Amino acid sequence: MARIAMYAGSFDPVTLGHLDVIRRGAALFDEVVVAVGVNSAKQGWFTAAQRGAMLRDACADIPNVRVTHFSGLAVDAAREAGATAILRGLRALSDFEVEFRYGLANRDLAGIETLFLLTDPRHIFISSSMVKEIAANGGSVDRYVPPAVLEAIRARLT
Repeated sequence: MARIAMYAGSFDPVTLGHLDVIRRGAALFDEVVVAVGVNSAKQGWFTAAQRGAMLRDACADIPNVRVTHFSGLAVDAAREAGATAILRGLRALSDFEVEFRYGLANRDLAGIETLFLLTDPRHIFISSSMVKEIAANGGSVDRYVPPAVLEAIRARLT
């Protein structure tokens, strides 16, 4: 039986921190399903289809990664994907406090474990929100996002 993990998020946009978690998860599991969350209540910079396309491009060299979309609970999407674990990256203690509660709920709801990967120190301060704020104010984000994402950000802002 294949060991499948799911890494869910909004990825608006995907950052090098996200990619680090994906690569490290792919080394641990037979397959990593990267699930782009669709939340109609949130207005993002990019559509779910655009975010999925950027992730596919960024993960093209990782053969055991599959990108999909979901709405609703991540744990339901994980169960549907056949995942036995949900991957989460931790940047700081505040991340742990939130993710710990979600991890317990995921295990209670579906018996799916949550595995925390510590963020590489080079990426510890990077977030999608920070990338958008820097880019919107004319700053350079090229060292925080993969090339295809950089192109998409530039296109959005011109």
